Amino acid sequence: MLKIIKLLRPHWKAAVAVICLLLVQALCELKLPGLMSDIVDIGLVRGGVADADAVYMAQVAAGLADRDVQMHYLWAVGGKMGLIALAAAASGITLGLIAARVGSAIGRDLRRDVFAKVVSFSHTELEHLSTASLITRCTNDIVQVQFTCVLLLRMVLYAPIMGIGGVSKVIAADSGLGWIVAAAVGGLFLLLMVLLLVAMPKFKKMQTLVDNVNLVSREILTGLPVIRAFARERYEEQRFDGANVQLRNTQLFTGRTMAAMMPFMNLIMYGISIAIIWFGAHEIQGGTLEIGDMMAFTNYAMQIVFSFMMLSMISIMAPRAIVAADRIYEVLETENVIAAPEQGKVTAGAGEIVFHDVSFRYPGAEDCALEHISFTAKPGETTAIIGSTGCGKTTLLNLLLRFYDVTEGSITIDGVDLRDCDLAALRGRMGYVPQKAVLFSGDVASNIGYAGNVADDTMKLAADVAQAAAFISEKPEGYGAHIAQGGSNVSGGQKQRLSIARAIASDPDIYLFDDSFSALDYKTDGALRAALKTHAADATVIIVAQRIATVMHAEKIIVLTDGKIDGMGTHEELLRSCETYREIAVSQLSEKELGLEVDA
Repeated sequence: MLKIIKLLRPHWKAAVAVICLLLVQALCELKLPGLMSDIVDIGLVRGGVADADAVYMAQVAAGLADRDVQMHYLWAVGGKMGLIALAAAASGITLGLIAARVGSAIGRDLRRDVFAKVVSFSHTELEHLSTASLITRCTNDIVQVQFTCVLLLRMVLYAPIMGIGGVSKVIAADSGLGWIVAAAVGGLFLLLMVLLLVAMPKFKKMQTLVDNVNLVSREILTGLPVIRAFARERYEEQRFDGANVQLRNTQLFTGRTMAAMMPFMNLIMYGISIAIIWFGAHEIQGGTLEIGDMMAFTNYAMQIVFSFMMLSMISIMAPRAIVAADRIYEVLETENVIAAPEQGKVTAGAGEIVFHDVSFRYPGAEDCALEHISFTAKPGETTAIIGSTGCGKTTLLNLLLRFYDVTEGSITIDGVDLRDCDLAALRGRMGYVPQKAVLFSGDVASNIGYAGNVADDTMKLAADVAQAAAFISEKPEGYGAHIAQGGSNVSGGQKQRLSIARAIASDPDIYLFDDSFSALDYKTDGALRAALKTHAADATVIIVAQRIATVMHAEKIIVLTDGKIDGMGTHEELLRSCETYREIAVSQLSEKELGLEVDA
């Protein structure tokens, strides 16, 4: 709860204004029952005269008839009641508007801060906090906290003021009916405790169940083609239904608990009214209580009950909001494993990359994914990395981009350790094409020019080098052609070429291609590499690939096996010296295509 209150600090001026308005509203509403009592007892019963002494004689001396005295009193007190009621209404409306504005501002700031934090996460944090959970925290959890902040401003102070004020008025009245209110308060308190003990564990569990529904939904929607291909729609429907039913049952339980609260509260409220009227009537008959006092007493009792109803609502909503706040702060307080140095260096060399005896182990893993990797990737050369699936090729590029940091050894760019470089400047020098091509909703131009400030000529040149210009020109809208979310309305090869064009358009010093030519036919693959060789003649190019044809013309080829370098050299050198490379090459191309002698 302290974390939720902490969110109000930037809005302390608005909070102070709300508190002042709450005090005005509460004091006005506490004043009204007393004035109503005066109207009944003095204005109606006594004809507008509190005491038939000096006040009455003064009014008679002024020439006011008895009827006029009564009407004068009723108008005076009634007008006062109207003004007080108007002030209470104005205060309530104003504080409601301010509270809603503050709640919206808190929600906006939280979404901004959480999103900014998530964007700065490395792969390690993203694996710890799942995507589905992060989406829930950015949406559902923040809504819960936002709603609770509004309740805090509206009710947390108002309810105790009304409750305490009502009790003090009841005690001050000394009517002999205080025991009714005491019994009602005891019953309300007991009911509130039972509700809290029953509902709180379920409210705490609900956020985890929302996470689970989001997780299952996201997996199903993302993997829909595979699900359809294996005819597993029914199985996935049952899996989603299981998560959905769990959430529904929990929500039904909490909903029923809250629904049951109102009838019990109403029962207590009506019971108080009946008891006050019953016992009050006997007091009136005995001459120890007036009708107006009984009416005022009833109103004060209702104010006490309503204050408990508001507190019960807050008490039921607060546990879920506290859980939500904890989950939000877990994101905000997570320390980034990949931290950019305060005074990061900005390298300005040609882009020479050197791996110095690098070893890397994934967080929580026992074995190293890469061991004792040492090589140099020079500007103006293409360095290719090939090996079997799971040998660490993509991991190597992730280390270059500082998605992870090395466990042992170091990686330098132009002689500067990556860990000492300014992170944004470092990644700004690299043009990265991931293994799975990623496109964003928009058009062709916005995807190619994603790096920002890309001129039209540069964009068209990048598309031409990436062999994407032909299919773009075939579209009626050209570079304005719509791209659906995830590039679902273009083929795999077109998606890859647009991703490659995006990297080329940023004009980087270092190109990183993570198996980025796999969806291209051999002709397009060859044409793209030839055009890239000319366009990026001075850049450092690192290509991860499975095809021998893609890497065989590289100046340096690195063969990885189980995270270790099994061979390094040119295509011809590796055919002679590296059995692993030779096996891969022979499995893809004939010995004649490889230039090997065929045994007779």
